[in-house]
Amino acid sequence: MSIDFKDKVAIVTGAGGGLGKAYALELAKRGAKVVVNDLGGSRDGTGTSDAAAEVVAEIEAAGGEAMANGGSVTEYDQMEKMVADAKQKWGGVHVLINNAGVLRDKTFAKMTPDDFEFVLKVHLTGSAFVTKACWETFREQSYGRVLMTASSTGLFGNFGQANYGAAKLGLAGLTKTLQLEGAKYNIRCNSLSPVAGTRMTEDLFPEEAFKLFAPENVVPAALFLVSEDSPTNAIVGAGAGGFHSSWVVMNDAVWLKDGERTVEGFADRWDDISSFTNLVAPQSGSEQSGAILKAMQKVTGTGPDSARG
Repeated sequence: MSIDFKDKVAIVTGAGGGLGKAYALELAKRGAKVVVNDLGGSRDGTGTSDAAAEVVAEIEAAGGEAMANGGSVTEYDQMEKMVADAKQKWGGVHVLINNAGVLRDKTFAKMTPDDFEFVLKVHLTGSAFVTKACWETFREQSYGRVLMTASSTGLFGNFGQANYGAAKLGLAGLTKTLQLEGAKYNIRCNSLSPVAGTRMTEDLFPEEAFKLFAPENVVPAALFLVSEDSPTNAIVGAGAGGFHSSWVVMNDAVWLKDGERTVEGFADRWDDISSFTNLVAPQSGSEQSGAILKAMQKVTGTGPDSARG
């Protein structure tokens, strides 16, 4: 099966280097017209460069079509203009890869409120802003593919990255709601948790590992997750040629009777409540309520209708 992006317009944020550049180059190679967005700052969000223009030149030299955009994902009006410019030039926008990001790593004890807020603003609010700027176009054309960049830090935690982890798990949550709201418009949304050797991570890897975790080894997952036949609501990890899926799961609910609904009653049943068995991956938040009603029915013999009174 050959996957191409002919007649598709793709926006990749943070595409001046690293993962974003690798995504942009491969999208263009496979026929997409690409908006290369990059503010050009360092990994802490400061400074500027001509990185986006350089990636566009590389795409054009290989026979592809691209345009540079230096807008900030934290400025909604700039993202609206980016989408409008792409539509004016190419007639639509079909694919969005939210890749722009910054790091301001410190322990929570040493982290300033500004450090916390800025990282959330770029990763979480920025991704929401770009997606919102594309959303009506996706709805109008009944087609959209959105990829959020989550992280193992958000999914599982990492020392010294409270701001980054909060933002990244927030993106996974945003994805889960958007895939529900976009479903009837053929908008599919997924999350990617990449491990790659980039300027964001260059001092975290030994030299040999840095080479092994080249951005190009993440590209297959990213492009599949924004392809025409992509799944939706997936959380995929990728790095160094290894790929896996992650899920947000819950176990069977334990229903406590009236006399048991005390702190002590909860403590007595903690082993059952925290049991890592009979796990399911809900597809919407309403399934939590359903699981509780099912547990109640087991104990009392009454159904959901009775529970509503």
